[in-house]
Amino acid sequence: MAADFAYLTTTGRVSGLPRTIEIWFAEIGGTLYLLAGGRERADWVRNLRKEPRVRVRIGGPRELSGDLAGTVAAVARDVADPAEELAARRALAAKYYGWSAGEPLDEWSATALPIAIDLER
Repeated sequence: MAADFAYLTTTGRVSGLPRTIEIWFAEIGGTLYLLAGGRERADWVRNLRKEPRVRVRIGGPRELSGDLAGTVAAVARDVADPAEELAARRALAAKYYGWSAGEPLDEWSATALPIAIDLER
């Protein structure tokens, strides 16, 4: 997906109110992948771990098209499979840092916590 940003809306773990962040993402096979530099301390990660049902919108108003035009329901999950984790890290590094196969990942791409967002269609 060409859009630079996704807008992820979680439910506040204390307030119960919607909380939206702008975040980098990569898409692989219909799943969005995000990396949390703050790892488990990131508020959005703490929110989705309490309530994994989230909403996501891709890009800004001028970038919306097709199935992802507008906000869609999704379910967030930790990435447990090592192959899926590596693919997610590489996809985000390639999209935002120009990473190429054979190169080492930058520190953020190598150490941030990977989160998968499975879109409900």
